Amino acid sequence: MPELLLELFSEEIPARMQVRAAEELKRLVTGELQAQGLETGEAQAFATPRRLALVVRDVAARSPDQLEERKGPRVNAPEAAIQGFLKAAGLSSIGQASVVSDPKKGDYYVARIERPGRSAYEIVSEVVPDVLRRFPWPKSMRWGSHTFAWVRPLHGIICLLDGEVVPFEIAGVSSSNTTRGHRFHGNTPVQVSGFDDYVEKLRAAKVILDSGERARRIEEQARELAAKHKLELIEDAGLLAENAGLTEWPVVLMGHFDEAFLEVPPEVIITSIRTHQKCFALRDPETGKLANRFLLVANLEAADGGAAIVAGNEKVIRARLSDARFFWEQDLKKPLDEMAHALRGVTFHEKLGTQWERVERIAELAFYIAGAVDAVPEDARRAAQLAKADLVSGMVGEFPELQGLMGRYYAEAVGTKPEIARAIELHYKPKGPNDTVPLVEEGDAVAVAVALADKIDTLVGFWRINEKPTGSGDPYQLRRAALGIIRIILENDLRVSLTEKIARAHEEYRKQGSSVVLGNKEASGTPEEIERKITTDLLSFFADRLKVHLREQGARHDLIDAVFALPGQDDLALIVKRVEALGDFLETDDGANLLAGVKRAANIVAIEEKKDKTRYEGDYDLKLLKAPEELALAAAIESTKQDTRAAIAVENFEGAMRALAELRRPVDAFFEKVTVNVEDQNLRQNRLRLLSQIRAATMTVADFSKIAG
Repeated sequence: MPELLLELFSEEIPARMQVRAAEELKRLVTGELQAQGLETGEAQAFATPRRLALVVRDVAARSPDQLEERKGPRVNAPEAAIQGFLKAAGLSSIGQASVVSDPKKGDYYVARIERPGRSAYEIVSEVVPDVLRRFPWPKSMRWGSHTFAWVRPLHGIICLLDGEVVPFEIAGVSSSNTTRGHRFHGNTPVQVSGFDDYVEKLRAAKVILDSGERARRIEEQARELAAKHKLELIEDAGLLAENAGLTEWPVVLMGHFDEAFLEVPPEVIITSIRTHQKCFALRDPETGKLANRFLLVANLEAADGGAAIVAGNEKVIRARLSDARFFWEQDLKKPLDEMAHALRGVTFHEKLGTQWERVERIAELAFYIAGAVDAVPEDARRAAQLAKADLVSGMVGEFPELQGLMGRYYAEAVGTKPEIARAIELHYKPKGPNDTVPLVEEGDAVAVAVALADKIDTLVGFWRINEKPTGSGDPYQLRRAALGIIRIILENDLRVSLTEKIARAHEEYRKQGSSVVLGNKEASGTPEEIERKITTDLLSFFADRLKVHLREQGARHDLIDAVFALPGQDDLALIVKRVEALGDFLETDDGANLLAGVKRAANIVAIEEKKDKTRYEGDYDLKLLKAPEELALAAAIESTKQDTRAAIAVENFEGAMRALAELRRPVDAFFEKVTVNVEDQNLRQNRLRLLSQIRAATMTVADFSKIAG
């Protein structure tokens, strides 16, 4: 079957946009072809700095014929309605329509419209220009007098179907079978006949189409060159992908810088050469220390072996590292306390005050949290007071991604306690879903206290001013903050009451005279009432984040809902343990049958309550229990209530589940032998109250009504 080849040749496409653009090109083109009825096979998209390419295999030669039936008015409808139907259906007379009889609706007209299929060439010639005109670049530009916008000026278009050019024109550029190779090594016209020919001729013109292959080529060359000099490449997947997006024919070269720069923290050097020159750092595998060499990725095979390219990069890196060393030396002259004082002039948020005010709140909250995480309270307070100080340093001003890390270095330089210095760096963690969290067992209890305080203060603050995440955006990364709290608590197995910590955060805001504001207006209700509403909303937010987190680990979201539905559930570690135990229990025969029994009881009670317009809650009358099965059920309910409460009180969730299991057989026996809806109304109502107590017994563990099944 025919193959579609599309290439869009332009000036350099930013590396960060290439992968997404290739995916969008494949999605949009194949989606539109299929929407037009054209069947397609496998599709692959590619990106280099100067081109987007797409191959779609097994494209049908034409779309199938279609028969459409359009229902019209009744045969006795007004003439205007009939004429409107004829116009919409494309018929010249009513005789071309069929009459269909319906016993209920009477006779009515139906137009049967045959639409012949179209050739793939015709469809492609319409679809591709349409996709290009509405292509979703994050940023695009216009050039010349054209209204067409693309990420960079477009110079050429290949559009071949089964080897033949599909003709169309965009922004003065006509589709053809011609492209160009590498800007320096193959910048001459290259005619192609299909995808395989296209890939082969591009390679001959020094262009590697596949970004994955370019990345592998860079990595292999980098490792070989590093090993040749008895050094080791410092892995950086993001930088590898970026260099693959900056080159069509990557060539790895090595340069060096003055050893004196190694006096600067290694992370500064790595960040500097990465940010400014996209270069890889190297280390000595024996000592683990940074080497005064780097690897750069050129986009050509230079006649001088790359000497001029290396020299140019060395010159730029020398200047950049000189700047970094200057920042380092100047920052060391300022104590962290002095830097922290300067935070008085740095606004955190116009409605939440300065960074200094924020630090004061975090420090008190960290002091309060410290006891729950086995941290020294004074150390937690001190670490929080210094945690944001490096934000005003010269180094962080140049490299914002080094915040926290530089604070640790500045603290260590003046002999600050190691626990406090590490907390300055680690309190930002986790910075993403794959980042690590500070661990108490590794000696970072102080960092845990400060990290929790920082994130709780942030969430409470933005909830107080009603700047919560929406479906379309989360500009303050509040979801990440909540997930960070969840991960810190769970991975450290901490016993932390979120309600108490949120309440303390509210208190710190009040101490600073911060009112509870929603939008730009004072919220209704007393401050205490509003804060309680905010706390409830925040706990719901944590529940949603926890569900996302646990669902990614395979947990059932309905079990999380069932546990969170119980009052006072704000201890995340215990919630997770309860969910795990509940999940294991429900996989047993006892658990599955008990769930079915509980739901059956709840349904019976709900139906009868609706019928009787009353509620069958509260205690049953023991004297009215006659049948052995209802007496046994009543005894089992009371026993289960006591045993589950006792087990949960000592956090023995497996024991609580075993206690629930004892309820299964009495429930089954009751439904097998006892009739609820008997003529004796006193007996009937008493049995309904007994059934309602089954739910009350299980509610000590979870709300079974929220469990699927």
